[in-house]
Amino acid sequence: MLNRRNFLTAAVGVAAAGGLAACAKEDEGSSGSDSGSGGGGKKISLGFAQVGSESGWRTANTKSVKAAAKEAGYTLKFSDAQQKQENQISAIRSYIAQKVDVIAFSPVVVTGWDAVLKEAKTAKIPVILTDRSIETADDSLYVSFIGSDFIDEGRRAGKMLEKILTKAGHKGAVKIAQLEGTTGAAPALERAKGFKEIMEADHKDDWKIVVSQTGDFTRAGGKQVMAAFLQSNPDINVLYAHNDDMALGAIQSIEAAGKKPGKDILILSVDGVKDGFVAMSEGKINGIVECNPLLGPQLMDLVQQVNDGKTVERRIKTEEGDFLQDQAKAALPTRKY
Repeated sequence: MLNRRNFLTAAVGVAAAGGLAACAKEDEGSSGSDSGSGGGGKKISLGFAQVGSESGWRTANTKSVKAAAKEAGYTLKFSDAQQKQENQISAIRSYIAQKVDVIAFSPVVVTGWDAVLKEAKTAKIPVILTDRSIETADDSLYVSFIGSDFIDEGRRAGKMLEKILTKAGHKGAVKIAQLEGTTGAAPALERAKGFKEIMEADHKDDWKIVVSQTGDFTRAGGKQVMAAFLQSNPDINVLYAHNDDMALGAIQSIEAAGKKPGKDILILSVDGVKDGFVAMSEGKINGIVECNPLLGPQLMDLVQQVNDGKTVERRIKTEEGDFLQDQAKAALPTRKY
């Protein structure tokens, strides 16, 4: 059964000056037509500061943004922050100095953005948050946020685990290992929060998170941390991973320990990348909560509206689903990322 959710929350924003850190990668791309012009025949210039390339989800998100910018005819200035906030801040300051029309970025962490966003606001460059939100006392520092409801994804993961345990015929205590995303990142904080809500509301007596640590949203991190989990808590029987890549890394450590992923340790994760569905079709992951990375087309529509001075919507929806193991083979051919 599919749940369809995604959201876009908003406010208003802009900020000023800087130079791009040497360790952040930046490239420019533009596309042909003037369909992306704001009215005077000039192409819209968009500065996009990406988190990094830490996962299959992020790679798909980057491809979506680049392809959609090209299709829209925008001049795209793109930077890869390599999961470092200081690199993103430097990239944003570089975009301000270059006087781009719009800035968009996926924040590495939720805090620490007010100073640079005030600079953008002073420079009268609107800022759009994509995929991840921030915490700020001044919502006017950005015009809009487009992304998924991570708290709800955590809740959906909790409800999914109920189904997984029933299907597996599990009896007794549920000892959960949690592989968290990057410390301080919105999806890590909120996917944990939503999952905990379900635990505390319905499973206080039978579910327990016995160990929880960041795997930094990477496959290598998931493998390393899961190996440590199995050393300290060999009786774990459930793994909740905040993304597919960490789950895929964890599977390697589970198998190296002589256990069967998907049977000895039930696994649920979030994202829905193709490699995750392959593992699910092989019986190694029991369920996946989808988080759609293909935000590019919606972002470009929003950029056009913001550039034209229009009042933007607070919410837009994209399709997301919840998939259990027995749905994997049928759904695998539909994976576009």
